[in-house]
Amino acid sequence: MLNPDDSRTIPDKEEPPLSRVNRAQWIVAGFLFTAFVIGALLYRTIMRAGLGHTSLMFIGVPAVLAIILVLAPIPKSATGSILRGITLALLIVAPLLGEGYLCILFASPLFLLVGLVIGKLVDFSRARRSTTLSCIAIVLLPLSLEGIFPQLTHDRAQFVEATKIIHAPASQVEAALAESPEITTSLPRFLRIGFPRPLEAHGSGLALNNLRTIHFAGAEGDPPGDLVMRVSASQTGYVRFETISDSSKLLQWVRWRSSEVTYTPVDPTHTKVTWRISFDRQLDPYWYFAPWEQFAVRQAANYLITANATPRR
Repeated sequence: MLNPDDSRTIPDKEEPPLSRVNRAQWIVAGFLFTAFVIGALLYRTIMRAGLGHTSLMFIGVPAVLAIILVLAPIPKSATGSILRGITLALLIVAPLLGEGYLCILFASPLFLLVGLVIGKLVDFSRARRSTTLSCIAIVLLPLSLEGIFPQLTHDRAQFVEATKIIHAPASQVEAALAESPEITTSLPRFLRIGFPRPLEAHGSGLALNNLRTIHFAGAEGDPPGDLVMRVSASQTGYVRFETISDSSKLLQWVRWRSSEVTYTPVDPTHTKVTWRISFDRQLDPYWYFAPWEQFAVRQAANYLITANATPRR
């Protein structure tokens, strides 16, 4: 038993030394900072090389970040560390992109999915005391190369179509299609979350080579641009608009090829209208971005029927 004047003190076992806690926090912060710096350098390099729409961006970058964060000490699980780090990175980067938040919105589930897969594999390997980082890199490398090499790239040609019954005779539908494009009709909610919006539209007529010009707003610092189309085929009940130039921000997502409109009388006062859009997918990987792009373009096809094939009252 210690005397009151004993010079020795009893260490406080309830609170760990502050230096140890701070050191651990600094180590984690250092790995997060390193991951962010490497991610930023990879981003700049990929964008300068013109590969910003390939799988190297959307799978390769998060894979590198995930592997770096796995090597960080302290965290109880690789999965938690990876998801936390990627989420922090996305949250930090998103405000800096301005209008580019839409890219973060759609890409973040893919980033987190890649991180989740790698984290689960690493946690599983740690439990079995095996090494899988090299195996993960070997598996993800081919997936990251889609969009860089044609042999590893899925066919970009896509099409969607929408069909509606319009309460108007076919002659009035044809007259509506011949007018200048209507852009004042409210866009579907999904197309209002950040996609470039039409500001002006010019051109009319259904004769061969008649033009349609739609002026879209810019985004992410890029200037506005025009989508220009011409009538390449026209007959009773059918018209085809073919793209001849596109300088709009839409090119980040899709390369608009053509629009084909078929309108068939159902009865004297109703007409069946089908709007088919052909486009090229611009983002990789196919399995993730193709469904998003098809959904967005199908929304556009429905909108075009409502705005441009329905007689204006």
